[in-house]
Amino acid sequence: MNHVVVVGAGLAGVRSVEALRARGFGGTITLIGEEKHRPYDRPPLSKSVLLGETDSTVVDSDLDALEVDFRAGVAAKGLREGVVETTEGELAYDGLVIATGARPIRLRGDGPQHVLRTIDDALELRALLVPGTKVAIIGAGWIGAEVATAARRADCEVTVVEAAGVPLSAALGPVGAHTVSWYARAGVDLRLGTAVASVDQGGLTLADGSAVEAGVVVTGVGVRPSVEWLAGSGLELENGVVTDEHLRTSLPGVVAVGDCAAWWSRRYGRRMRVEHWDTALGAPDVAVAALLGDDAVYDPVPYFWSEQFGHMVQYAGHHDGERLILRGDPAADAKWAVCWVADDHRLTAVLAVNRPRDLVQGRRLIERGQRLDVERLADPAVALRDCTAA
Repeated sequence: MNHVVVVGAGLAGVRSVEALRARGFGGTITLIGEEKHRPYDRPPLSKSVLLGETDSTVVDSDLDALEVDFRAGVAAKGLREGVVETTEGELAYDGLVIATGARPIRLRGDGPQHVLRTIDDALELRALLVPGTKVAIIGAGWIGAEVATAARRADCEVTVVEAAGVPLSAALGPVGAHTVSWYARAGVDLRLGTAVASVDQGGLTLADGSAVEAGVVVTGVGVRPSVEWLAGSGLELENGVVTDEHLRTSLPGVVAVGDCAAWWSRRYGRRMRVEHWDTALGAPDVAVAALLGDDAVYDPVPYFWSEQFGHMVQYAGHHDGERLILRGDPAADAKWAVCWVADDHRLTAVLAVNRPRDLVQGRRLIERGQRLDVERLADPAVALRDCTAA
């Protein structure tokens, strides 16, 4: 293998380049990125950048020292065996890493709507968050909550419209109800069970025909994997680029990482696509190992975190209908956690609100597959590590 092309210059793409060199690959590496910026981290965009604490989140990686041919402002348009078609011509490859991430979903309507995916998005939106501005946020998920936090800190008038009955419904289900009070205390008008018909000039039209007046509209209803350019390539696509547990795709010499990769998890016995920083950080080493002929397995305990209205919210694992055990009283205490436990008393997921030790210890318990004493687990005074069954 003499030439590896990495498509996508986000964190997953940069880490793939670093992994190639760390594993001794001495050939040519070409890194292309659609944006004209140097690679940067995305999580701070809705946090420190939007809050005005920093203007840059450039990844600390010396591309010159890594001897990478970095081509900014170049997008992939198509793929055929051995060749990536780009906006600046064709790139032949021996090995290919697909790390094209995801794109925000936009809603219908002729009114301006902001999304939060790029550094330019964040800086543009931040400039609009001035005291007294009426801000309408569509979606009470992770992004919606973080934008609402920043907008209120900027003394904006904030309305959050959510189609589901609770915030964070897609990620946490009914547990999201415990965050409703955060919005009220922050002075946010939270409207649950409310669908948006269109984004219009001057605000929103709701499904019931009523309107929400706003000078700034932010759409935070999720993303779709950026895989349109792969149509007709022969790659298997289903909610992203389908990979095995080694992050190999259906084409030889091609691997996928990050938000666009739908990988098979041995741990959970299902295909997963996780749109969070931890995946972009950890997957590239496994993908590069597979590209270079090794059989490393990618099977992490998924992890992500969020800062909302003064609360540190952390989640690890994956849950799907397991028994739910509450640690602490969310109505009375700012520090609480939720554990999801399978029938065999193994922990499958943990949500920690202002309880970082529960997150760290819970993640280890999930990784080890240890059985737990459920009665002790329900006592927030007992450390999670001390809840293992005899």
